[in-house]
Amino acid sequence: MAHDDHDHHHDHAHGSELSPIEARVRALESILVEKGYVDPAALDALVEMYETKVGPHNGARVVARAWTDPDYRARLLADATPAIAELDIGGRGGEHMVVVANTPETHNLVVCTLCSCYPWPVLGLPPVWYKAPPYRARAVSDPRGVLAEFGVSLPEATRIAVWDSTAETRYMVLPMRPAGTEGWDEAALAALVTRDAMIGTGLPRLPGEVAA
Repeated sequence: MAHDDHDHHHDHAHGSELSPIEARVRALESILVEKGYVDPAALDALVEMYETKVGPHNGARVVARAWTDPDYRARLLADATPAIAELDIGGRGGEHMVVVANTPETHNLVVCTLCSCYPWPVLGLPPVWYKAPPYRARAVSDPRGVLAEFGVSLPEATRIAVWDSTAETRYMVLPMRPAGTEGWDEAALAALVTRDAMIGTGLPRLPGEVAA
């Protein structure tokens, strides 16, 4: 559902290297394993998945492909879930994806006003602020103010569309490709794409900020 701002439509640490919270987590993990509540192999697989298989690097691949392949971009915007699956990306939290493209006229911002629905396969775990009540409320009531707090200043003429993720539908923003990246390959372009740019609270890095 979209709203408009005008018409509201286990890398393990060892020994003394453990911090207090890491030590508590390790102790809890040991107890759960000892009592048979947790399968260590399953736990390791889960951690590996979140460290290597899901996360913003996946979303960045999607964005870079869309920036370089007009046909893929069209498929992505028409039906995002199968288009994302073309890159072997998918899973829980990404079963029903919608990708919305920023343009010079419209900037898109994603929120979940009810809880913290988030497209895990392409963006990983949600940042703390995404789940916080102030963001969830003000992203709808004052999106321009929220963006300013993230350092994003847009022209007054730019429309801000706010997309409300739900358990059924998760949104991701396709940011605009930065100028000066003509001839860049997908890997170089992906390095410009930040998590926040795919939520809408940020913009891609500029070419001078990342080596091509």
